[in-house]
Amino acid sequence: MGTKVSSLQARRALQMMGSNIKTARLKRRTSVKDFAKRIGVSNKTVISLEKGEAGVSVGTLAMACLVLGEVDRISGLLGSSSDETGLMLDQQSLPKRIDGPRKAPHSSSAGASPEPSDDENGVSF
Repeated sequence: MGTKVSSLQARRALQMMGSNIKTARLKRRTSVKDFAKRIGVSNKTVISLEKGEAGVSVGTLAMACLVLGEVDRISGLLGSSSDETGLMLDQQSLPKRIDGPRKAPHSSSAGASPEPSDDENGVSF
């Protein structure tokens, strides 16, 4: 297929994914022809997917995972609870400290509003 992936690391990841899909298909004793039919693509597309070629559509990958009973792996890809880089960035963006409530400046006017009182749950507004 015509898509070129310039990163060696990305190409290796695609090849590993393709190999994993092929292994999963073989474990289920499914031929390329039957797998292709269930996914709705040609035999050539299945072979391209299993080689990890970059031009295979995400839809084909999703259907392959569905047929293999593993579609949840796609929906969980980079989920917020498993995105280590995102979690680290969240941690770094937390405030270094949180100051307590600031005291209001003293007012000499008699009509100054009183301090907010706690509601019945102990929460002050």
